[in-house]
Amino acid sequence: MHLCFDTEAFNFRINLIERKDSSYIRLVRVAMGKYTLVVTEKPDAAQRIASALDSKGKAKKMEENGVPYYVAKRDKEIVVVPALGHLYTVAGERSGRNYYPVFNFKWVPRYAAERGAKQIRTWIETISKLAENADMFIDACDYDIEGSIIGYCILKYACGNKENASKRMKYSTLTKGELEKSYAELLPRLDFALIEAGRARHEVDWLYGVNLSRALTISARDWSGKYATLSTGRVQGPTLKFLVAREKAIRCFVPTPYWSIKAEVKIAGSIFEAEYEKPIIETKKEADATIKACKGKDGEIEKIAVKKFRQMPPTPFDLGALQSEAYGLFGYTPMRTSNIAQRLYLEALISYPRTSSQKLPPSINYKAILKNLSKVSGYKKLTAELLAKKELKPNEGKKEDPAHPAIYPTGNLPERELDDSERKVWDLVIRRFMAVFGEPAVRQSMKVYINVNGHRFHLRGRQTLEEGWLRFYGPYVRSEEVLLPPIKEGQTVTVKRVILEDKFTKPPPRYNPGSLLKRMEEAEIGTKATRAGIIQTLYDRKYIREERMIVTDLGFEVLEVLEKHCPAVVSIKLTRELEERMNKIQLNSEKRENILVNAVEILKPVVEKLKENEKVIGEQLSKAIKRARIEERTIGTCPVCKTGKLMILYSRKTGKRFIGCTNYFKNLCKTSFPLPQRGTVRPTGRNCRRCNWPTVRVKIKGRRPWTLCFNPDCPLKEERRKSD
Repeated sequence: MHLCFDTEAFNFRINLIERKDSSYIRLVRVAMGKYTLVVTEKPDAAQRIASALDSKGKAKKMEENGVPYYVAKRDKEIVVVPALGHLYTVAGERSGRNYYPVFNFKWVPRYAAERGAKQIRTWIETISKLAENADMFIDACDYDIEGSIIGYCILKYACGNKENASKRMKYSTLTKGELEKSYAELLPRLDFALIEAGRARHEVDWLYGVNLSRALTISARDWSGKYATLSTGRVQGPTLKFLVAREKAIRCFVPTPYWSIKAEVKIAGSIFEAEYEKPIIETKKEADATIKACKGKDGEIEKIAVKKFRQMPPTPFDLGALQSEAYGLFGYTPMRTSNIAQRLYLEALISYPRTSSQKLPPSINYKAILKNLSKVSGYKKLTAELLAKKELKPNEGKKEDPAHPAIYPTGNLPERELDDSERKVWDLVIRRFMAVFGEPAVRQSMKVYINVNGHRFHLRGRQTLEEGWLRFYGPYVRSEEVLLPPIKEGQTVTVKRVILEDKFTKPPPRYNPGSLLKRMEEAEIGTKATRAGIIQTLYDRKYIREERMIVTDLGFEVLEVLEKHCPAVVSIKLTRELEERMNKIQLNSEKRENILVNAVEILKPVVEKLKENEKVIGEQLSKAIKRARIEERTIGTCPVCKTGKLMILYSRKTGKRFIGCTNYFKNLCKTSFPLPQRGTVRPTGRNCRRCNWPTVRVKIKGRRPWTLCFNPDCPLKEERRKSD
């Protein structure tokens, strides 16, 4: 089957890739003959769906050439077969990677386009063979853009154009009850608007990514003769632009001196710190005059302002909010949180995590979830309190997602021991779920105005009067209590001392994975499912480093090339507009073909200009790559000679790596230190807290990364030896 679409700008065709030879494997046929074939996204989901649909809850596991599938018996036999995520992808019609521009593409099996995807061939052949004896097809992949395109491609290409004959399961949890309900209430057809939106995203992202990334990579390789993977894309470029803009603001920032004053006052036998009414004093003269006026004087409580306010419960988690909270509380990157949440979902412990909803519909059965959670001793009292309420009404946010509700615990308990990170995220989801049903917290703030010889200081107190929802969110509440003793207006207080502090204005803070994710959400670029991956790619490409993101020279140069030669592809405005148009496909108010034409109209002049300037771009990027490689291996100043730099070096004789001083090559310093020979070693950019030597980060597969101080005489090592 071919879909042909011609425009003046380009031609593209989506081809059905088939294999018709004797290499198909032989499968064990289901005894009954005809059966229903259910396609899922992952093996774990297939196992849970099959068990839920089997009348006895014991689906039979089968396997052929390493591909698992399950046979369930209900009103008829059901074969449930999983994918491995995307089995099909977009690729250029012409093979090879050493050319651009590329505007003609097709959907192909991943093994035909990606190295290391050989097992996909066996997977597709197995599904194709299972499809031959099926008389009914059901798409049970996750109900979102990615799941919809995965199921569609399998039904179309592997099952022989069954996409129009297939029914659809829609569910938000992998619990037995919801899966049975989903099977009993099958949607009569696939959501083709969602599928078209998914196809458009993959195709547009591929067009941007393949053309721009090849232009950068080929330019650098042809100039230097050395290969290095460089990439950019529809969302990656604008995201890098955020980071570069912040980095420039930090590097160009000129600190301005200012002064601040605080007073230590004694009230009821306790010392409290009061702030001066002017937080910033711009001249030293004014600061000195204030200190002189207040020195040795007592203070008088001039006014006490008390405010009570209600702090509403939090809204339920969408994916972005969960990722931000997990980063703030546990330091987990957005990608790590997403992966943990996906595992918890596949274990049927939480609902589908890739949602943008802040709504919890009553249909999920709040009471049943709380009753099941009450079986855990740590939640028993809290759930009992909620279940005693006359009505359970969640405090919902504005954001909605037509496919899924907000993230919530299913009420199921773990069937295996969760690891530490899984347990933390599961607990966080549970406590957030309980908190949204809590009463508002009642808090009180107190501002005390203290007059010291005509100068006013402020003393602040904060107190929780009624815990409300805070009791349920317990360990994750970040609010400080500052209790003040009984005081009254007109009361005299002793000023123990007045302190003058010299300060400088600070540059804007660096982005971290959590704040960058929020910035992408605010700018409405990328999707809930892709943002974390884009941030990780920026790290992988060495455009940024450190948790508090520092843009590398390579990151600067890549953005400079893009802004100079093709500013349209890093325009936040254009990226957001394209995002909005792709969202309209789901509402049937925009055509996929129109968006593809528009994408090529933008890209065609861009890649032509990049091609014209290949040599200049190649030289600029090659030099940046060389600097980046040196930077990646440079650990810090040599603590022995004080003038050379310590670097990770490799012995020509043995091939082993070690740390050596650059002055060795000038016969000025012979300092060297051994390193672990397995895993990766990277500079941390920080010094040891005890000996102040530079440190490295060692990461070996299967082990937790650790920071290594390579100073053999470091006092910290001696302390550890004694404690052992």
